[in-house]
Amino acid sequence: QVQLVESGGGLVQSGGSLRLSCAASGSIFSIKTMGWYRQVSGKQRELGAIITSGGTTNYTDSVKGRFTISRDNAKNTVYLQMNSLKPEDTAVYYCYAEVVRFRWSKSHYAYWGQGTQVTVSS
Repeated sequence: QVQLVESGGGLVQSGGSLRLSCAASGSIFSIKTMGWYRQVSGKQRELGAIITSGGTTNYTDSVKGRFTISRDNAKNTVYLQMNSLKPEDTAVYYCYAEVVRFRWSKSHYAYWGQGTQVTVSS
């Protein structure tokens, strides 16, 4: 199996910064795309930022210029540096990974972390 363990959430004032980390472990041959989604209670989960194994990134418009996604392929870990945080960034942030589990298989499977709460006070 594969586990994604997130850390780094918390409470911060508007304009502050937080850094989220997510480490993948278990039966992993390689990881394709990794990313962060976020969800506000009562709303659909939405994309925050994603990064491919080659380092190509994509951000939702509302976080461009403020958030930076990065990854350490050797550690199977993805990071999200969040600067200039706003109250509307308040959400549960979920780590996401597309995992190729076996060397002989081209299939990849999507895994999610348990979520970490980010709260930005005004």
